Amino acid sequence: MNWGKGIIGGMLIFMLFIVSMCVYMFLLPEDDYDHEYYEKGLSFNKDYNKEKQVVSDHAQPVIIIKRGIMCMAFTNPVVGTIKFVRASNKYQDKIFKIDSHADALVYLPLKSIEKGKWKLVIDWISNHKAYLYQQDIYIK
Repeated sequence: MNWGKGIIGGMLIFMLFIVSMCVYMFLLPEDDYDHEYYEKGLSFNKDYNKEKQVVSDHAQPVIIIKRGIMCMAFTNPVVGTIKFVRASNKYQDKIFKIDSHADALVYLPLKSIEKGKWKLVIDWISNHKAYLYQQDIYIK
């Protein structure tokens, strides 16, 4: 056998391998990276300050789940949103508006929420201060 034919054959096999890897890469489904990464990075300081405000004002809500109803006790009347984030399926995420009026208690029925692990993100305003609190919960 001639060395020239072996070298050319090896180069052709290597080039075929590289081309097949490129084709395979382009046929893979899209990665599940966060498309709003840059926007979230810009608002990180604002969210961090809200989370620090919860700690400094001792405004952490008390969350109790009983018989399909979630009760949240805040230190003062609140207006804001509660977001249920499902790690396994982003299409199951749900957002609810809350307004405790003069009371500091908020009741939320959980009939539309599937059972399992959720990340609870509470964003509210109380006494002209903004707060953000996150907690993992398990709904049975």
